[in-house]
Amino acid sequence: MGQGAVGAAGALSLAGALSLAGAQAAGTPLSLDLGGTIPPGGDALSHGRGLDCWEVRKYNSSEWCRFIRSNPDCRLEGGFLDYLQGVFCVFPPRLLPLAVTLYALWLLYLFIILGVTAEKFFCPNLSAISTNLKLSHNVAGVTFLAFGNGAPDVFSAVVAFSDPRTAGLAIGAIFGAGVFVTTVVAGGIALVKPFTAASRPFLRDVIFYMVAVFLTFMVLYFGRITLGEALGYLGLYIFYVFTVVLCTWIHRRQRGEGLPPPGSWEPEMPTDTEERESSGTNSGDYGEEYRPLLPSQETSLRILTTALSPLDYRKWRRKPWYWRVFKVFKVPVELVLLLTVPVVDPDKDDLNWKRPLNCLHVLTSPLLCVLTLKSGTYGLYQIQGVFPVWGLIMLVGSVLAIIIFITTSNEEPPKYHCVFAFLGFLASAMWINAAATELVNILRTLGIIFQLSNTVLGLTLLAWGNSIGDTFSDLTMARQGYPRMAFSACFGGIIFNILVGVGLGCLLQMTSSQLVVKLEPDSLLVWILAGALGLSLVFSFVSVPAQCFQLGKAYGVCLILYYLAFLCVALLTEFRVIRLSAA
Repeated sequence: MGQGAVGAAGALSLAGALSLAGAQAAGTPLSLDLGGTIPPGGDALSHGRGLDCWEVRKYNSSEWCRFIRSNPDCRLEGGFLDYLQGVFCVFPPRLLPLAVTLYALWLLYLFIILGVTAEKFFCPNLSAISTNLKLSHNVAGVTFLAFGNGAPDVFSAVVAFSDPRTAGLAIGAIFGAGVFVTTVVAGGIALVKPFTAASRPFLRDVIFYMVAVFLTFMVLYFGRITLGEALGYLGLYIFYVFTVVLCTWIHRRQRGEGLPPPGSWEPEMPTDTEERESSGTNSGDYGEEYRPLLPSQETSLRILTTALSPLDYRKWRRKPWYWRVFKVFKVPVELVLLLTVPVVDPDKDDLNWKRPLNCLHVLTSPLLCVLTLKSGTYGLYQIQGVFPVWGLIMLVGSVLAIIIFITTSNEEPPKYHCVFAFLGFLASAMWINAAATELVNILRTLGIIFQLSNTVLGLTLLAWGNSIGDTFSDLTMARQGYPRMAFSACFGGIIFNILVGVGLGCLLQMTSSQLVVKLEPDSLLVWILAGALGLSLVFSFVSVPAQCFQLGKAYGVCLILYYLAFLCVALLTEFRVIRLSAA
């Protein structure tokens, strides 16, 4: 399984994104509104069919529910919960603040679900796949690792692009995260630990990122993206991967060594794994002092209960109170993920083989996939109107689980254990896709409640939420003495997000009769966002070499002040304090 498998899994988990494009008239370009709002006009009740859902707050609270139910624009695409009907029909108007509070808490929890799934289940399985395919560290880093780290961003972008009403979320999130990471995160690294940047990787990544931003700017300027341009995004990323591999090969050939030591352009990989948190996948990995002197065979029941425990009690005792509070919120998510997503760990002698749990995964993982694909539509389908698809999956999965349990042992993984890495990759991708769909729907609901455009929600809440994990990991890496690696990750990771997010997101909207997707940036904020990202890249591209790649606190302060200024301008534009003149 290589790049084709990644694309196949992404296409499978996002197959529902094609439904909207297929509904368009043949030959008519799909129009994606990036502004997020439509100017008011008309009576909501008499002309509701042609009115944007954003107008609901302009009418009497007694008419909110009827407006939401009668207006086709208020129907959310995909997802398991109808947030608009919940806030405007279930909650009375006087309890609107309570509904918003509950939605905000659920939004935060969705970010936790995305983070835990990507970090503890998606990325480890990608690592196992790359190890099984015997990929080099550089190739794995710019392909599988980039996909693992950028999965929440890319899935959110593809889901947002699947609906014209939320396309602004995708542009806002991709550009907003780019501005945030290249200013706040990069500046924070320079503030935490001044360092000398790796020159050639920095210049390579910034040039590729500037090309990607320029292409997106041109697409927005012309207001459309064709099939060739969408494929060009993906082709540019493949060319970027090829460039990274070629540069590595040339550097090694010049040095005449198989594995070069870290040089001025290649940051040293950390070997400290002290804080690798237990998530059940490694909860049985005790220190040497806790291991029994003589090996003993554990029963299947004990292996199952130990593997399903998301807590490491020794770590729990020595951690501070705020870590424990956060862990309490993560435990339900981790427990459900442990039940449905297998994890293969190449660093362990037994490859994390848990016979009873892995046999259970043969049943639960396919069931999860079919019940989350297109919000359960396929899973609930009745075969010949009699037998549901989920029942067939359970029947086949149970038979396979029994066969595997009978033919394997607790002590040694089977030869086909690597198949569980592919199964875990697919199952965790479905979890991320489901959480991303709910995330996009709830952000659109909050935008309607507060009458905010999708673009500003994308560049703030969605961009911050998807970037918060990278922020903490990069700053922690810098504090531990690896600022060059953290700084390289700032620019290398977001190249994948913009090229694959835009390219794949628009490509999935095209059909054989419709090879053009229209993008309508009718909001000044979209141009401010694109310009701010381009300007921040130009600033780093000029200032970093000018400082001889010696980055200190002054550089970090300038980047953070730049982001604050950009955020002020963006919010003033959103609230129409800054706007274009009528002339």
